[in-house]
Amino acid sequence: MNKPVHVNPPELRSTFVAASSMPWQPTDFDGIQMKILYKDDEGRSTILFKMAPGAVVPLHEHTALEQTFMLEGSLEDAEGSCGAGDFVWRPGGNIHVAHSPNGATFLSVFNRPNRFFDGSKFFTSDERK
Repeated sequence: MNKPVHVNPPELRSTFVAASSMPWQPTDFDGIQMKILYKDDEGRSTILFKMAPGAVVPLHEHTALEQTFMLEGSLEDAEGSCGAGDFVWRPGGNIHVAHSPNGATFLSVFNRPNRFFDGSKFFTSDERK
């Protein structure tokens, strides 16, 4: 029972990311590290974050849909708290400060980069301060 195996051309092949062996990279914010799993020229990105207890993501605007799945710990803002195994999404135009009282690890998917009000560049920007 030999079934033909479909082979994608190079530009359509799957890209496997060994996230477990990638080193954590610093961000511009104290206590927050990241692993950029995907980014493209249109501003989309998928980022794995690790926040130390008490770390804060300062005031920022989501310029398009952002989706976050919590792996460990909790992430909180003025609208609520999201814990391990939970999911939160924010529409474009949402403005908030996020913090992690006890630390957290989570996966976020961005359709476009956030805008930080303190002038910090988005995590995937080549021109971060």
